[in-house]
Amino acid sequence: MLVDLFEHRSTVSFYDGEPLQALSTLAYSDIYHLQLSAATAFSEISEIDARPVSRETMEPILYLLQSPHIDVQHGASAALGNLAVCLENKLLIVKMGGLEPLIRQMLSPNVDAQINSVGCITNLATAEENKMKIAKSGALIPLTRLAKSRDIRVQRNATGALLNMTHSAEHRQQLINAGAVPVLVSLLDSDDVELQYYATTALSNIAVDASGRRRLWDSEPTLVDALIRFIDTSTIKVQCQAVLTLRNLASDEEYQIQIVEKGGLESLLPLLQSAYVPLVVSASACLRNISIHPANEEPIVSAGYLPCLVNLITQSDNREAQCHVISALRNLVANSESDMESIAELGVFDHIKPIISDENTDEVVLVEMTAALSVFAQNDSLRPYMFAGKYLELLLPFTHHDSYDIQYSACVAISGLAHKCYEDSDYFVRAWDRPDGGLQSYLASFLALDDSSLDVSLRSIAVWTVLILLEVGSPELTQLITGHPSIIKNIEAIAEASTLANGDERGEYDVGPGYRGSRALDGDASSIDFLGDEEEYDRIDALAQQVIALVHEIEY
Repeated sequence: MLVDLFEHRSTVSFYDGEPLQALSTLAYSDIYHLQLSAATAFSEISEIDARPVSRETMEPILYLLQSPHIDVQHGASAALGNLAVCLENKLLIVKMGGLEPLIRQMLSPNVDAQINSVGCITNLATAEENKMKIAKSGALIPLTRLAKSRDIRVQRNATGALLNMTHSAEHRQQLINAGAVPVLVSLLDSDDVELQYYATTALSNIAVDASGRRRLWDSEPTLVDALIRFIDTSTIKVQCQAVLTLRNLASDEEYQIQIVEKGGLESLLPLLQSAYVPLVVSASACLRNISIHPANEEPIVSAGYLPCLVNLITQSDNREAQCHVISALRNLVANSESDMESIAELGVFDHIKPIISDENTDEVVLVEMTAALSVFAQNDSLRPYMFAGKYLELLLPFTHHDSYDIQYSACVAISGLAHKCYEDSDYFVRAWDRPDGGLQSYLASFLALDDSSLDVSLRSIAVWTVLILLEVGSPELTQLITGHPSIIKNIEAIAEASTLANGDERGEYDVGPGYRGSRALDGDASSIDFLGDEEEYDRIDALAQQVIALVHEIEY
């Protein structure tokens, strides 16, 4: 009967009815060659018909998996591996206790048994619900050992299974505890591209966590060298993963320095000019993190990155690349103790202007662009270019944007432009009531006392901006500010409330705008470093006192 069914297997379902009953009879037999026939049949059927099956179908296969005969085990594990391409089957195999016999088969000296059992566990590990069970089953240690197998097929399957277990912090830590890190690093020396890819991707995931990066730093001194070598010589998909691994490692200061010391900058620059967008995204993300360290500003500039970064602002159609590139420039300017006029001469403001002027620009990109402008505006050599490019007028409407991050950055940028604008005060006079109500609308709305929902940091920046504009000493600008119906009046109310609450005026201390951390790390796009509420209130009170004192000096 079974022979006849096999002759018509393209039209017969072996997962239910009489065909399943016939196979089950063979599987539960005590006769070796009958069990082997059942295991072989399940293996061949599942290869051409992999679909969700019932417990009744799975039971005889799992029974065969526990046979003392290695070739029966081999057929059963092949069938499970084929069926485990379906999510329902992945969950069912684990639920029915399939892990334990698969692990035993992994420990077999038979290479074919290792290939099938490890391949099956690799498939099972793609289901999120199975990962914790696999981690707790004791499978990680034999998987780690088999990743060092002399058989490339076993190595690939085992390394793929380890990779599938790196998608959560808890499982990554369990892999570290199982000794997987040195094995994965050793696989970087393999000539096999698939092994290189699996190992590099797994290490990239491990490097997401601070504890993982610490483990790599403490025990794997050759890791950065191997990754840079991949950038220079490997296939595109391994290149991408190598760069992403460096990007994750460069979340830590030690790696930011080491990547540059090991020659990483020379390898990354050509990738930024690649026609393959994922490479550009990976390389720009890596550079963004490397550029955080102040010591790397000079090597990056000397390596010739600035023209490439500036051009990529508009050349790249990929928003991720745009964000990474502008954030790298932001970091370089924030870290620079020298003249950064070169990036203006390269046209950075000409590239940014059409992007932030376009109402269709993605908000994520606007967040990064305005954050960069908030840093550029603090730089004495860049400020004149921003005035000439009418960036004050461009930034004012963003103070009323729905996004808090964009609002905040626009306010900080305006206060930066106002700083010591002795020769540029006319720009503020012209922008007093336009566009969109202009400077006076921004200041008045952020100083409104009847708006209890207003963020204290934004109010603090508004008071700070009033103070530094008054300090410029422009008669026309001073008249506009002091003659406004609510700006000084509301600042006086803030100062009086502070005096009443504290009994005397606060002493002067560092009352700069207290804007957000200027360096941008990939994975922390906005890089927000807020002051605590109490400290921010102290700051705004002190600023208000100084504004009123200055107004009194002007009047008398």
